[in-house]
Amino acid sequence: MTTSLPRLERRGSATLLVVDEKPFWIRGGELGNSSAERSYLAPFWERLEAMGLNAVVAPVYWELVEPAEGRFDWTTVDELVEDARAHGMRLVLLWFGSWKNSMSCYAPGWVKSDVERFPRARTPRGAALEILSPFSPANRDADARAFAALMAHLRDVDEESTVVMVQVENEIGMIPEARDHTPEAVAAFEAPVPEPLMSHLVEHRATLGSALAARWQAAGGHEEGTWTTVFGDSAATEEIFQAWHFARYVDVVAAAGKAELDLPMYTNAALVRPGAQPGQYPSAGPLPHLADVWRAGAPALDLIAPDIYFPDFAHWADAYVESGNPLFVPEALRSVDAAANALYAFGRHAAIGFSPFGIESVAGNEAAMLAGAYDVVAQLSPLLAEHAGDGSTTGLLPPTDDMRSPHRVRLDDVVLEATYERVPAPSLADGVINETGQAAGTTRLPAAAIVIRTGRDELVVAGIGVTLTFHDLPGGGDTVGILACEEGRYAADGSWQRLRHLNGDQTHQGRHVRLEPGRFTVQRVRLYRYR
Repeated sequence: MTTSLPRLERRGSATLLVVDEKPFWIRGGELGNSSAERSYLAPFWERLEAMGLNAVVAPVYWELVEPAEGRFDWTTVDELVEDARAHGMRLVLLWFGSWKNSMSCYAPGWVKSDVERFPRARTPRGAALEILSPFSPANRDADARAFAALMAHLRDVDEESTVVMVQVENEIGMIPEARDHTPEAVAAFEAPVPEPLMSHLVEHRATLGSALAARWQAAGGHEEGTWTTVFGDSAATEEIFQAWHFARYVDVVAAAGKAELDLPMYTNAALVRPGAQPGQYPSAGPLPHLADVWRAGAPALDLIAPDIYFPDFAHWADAYVESGNPLFVPEALRSVDAAANALYAFGRHAAIGFSPFGIESVAGNEAAMLAGAYDVVAQLSPLLAEHAGDGSTTGLLPPTDDMRSPHRVRLDDVVLEATYERVPAPSLADGVINETGQAAGTTRLPAAAIVIRTGRDELVVAGIGVTLTFHDLPGGGDTVGILACEEGRYAADGSWQRLRHLNGDQTHQGRHVRLEPGRFTVQRVRLYRYR
């Protein structure tokens, strides 16, 4: 065993994953649900390496590792660890245990077929769902024993800490109802809100998420009572109730695993479609409006994580860090925009990691763009670690597809004004902004940047398809100009290697810094001020 296990470490406002005593940024990709076995995955490792991944997010299937109760087969796990290690990759393992995308499809046959011992969740009409009830101690304890066995096995075989994080369950949620209606669930819903949750609400009254706080206060702000007394009579209350009991179940499973091997652990959420009501989406999972419920109910977890497939990536990423939760994106839409979203996650939120889903299927321009973004993140990793949590780093992503004015972002006492180019530009003079919006083709390109302020008037700007101008704070009076700009690369040892000094057309005669569309670049910029 290594002298120090992978761990999470707080630095300022950021949380870093530390592996082998160094910050480790997960440039990941999640495998498809059925792609984690050696014989299938073997042809894809070279492609994953070419995309610049340093970690693979991969499932472990309860039904395969415990085919009979108490009898374990670790072949698939061992082969995955061996192959990742052979290709210089780390692993984030996904425990497909009691729930996967709400359903219990990965529970072993001996669990599924014994419905008396391992009961299902039920609708108000009594119909059984393909969802193990979280109100069953037998369900919970069988899962916890299997998960603990997995972590004990990793403790024995993974001496090099190839596995750096573990996800407990996958996209937990109730559907098509907001809550379980087994007799045990009905009794629990009619009982008082558990004291640990009430204590958390009272203690953190001033910092609760706005949605939960508003619902509590609208119902009268009671500090005891039934679920409907405390939160009102609604489907939203049923979701809060169900979230608490999902969280308590997961906490037992996670704690059992951590007792064997104390790796960072999280669980993830399928997000809410606009306008959807509880029961119309996988309800009661670790969603941002339920973050306080999950934090109180599952203290064994280190964080909760979003699977972001919606186009408003920045909105969801921002929502998950609002309450102090670290950002890790274990699943993201695979498209050219994945490259841009990765830059935003790392730059704006010092994300632990980013991972498009179905990574073995990514090819063509999507793969090329992701490789370019991951190359930028790899180059900037030492700087990201140095400046994490100190307010000197941000990420830039187009707020809308059809921007009418520059995107303004404050970075301490400098205001960045960004415009974005999402399509190849026609042949213009070098460095000229494509103000007409004309395109040389129809290929849609990512546009995003990481900006790191390395000194008062020194910045590193890296990304694609972004043009920046710099301004003093309102009322400051100074004009901010570009003193020097150069394009280059950071070597593996962190040293800067200049490729070319930029001026003239490349900086629009000193008026802007431009990251060309279609090409990832890193530039170092020095500013100056004048009146």
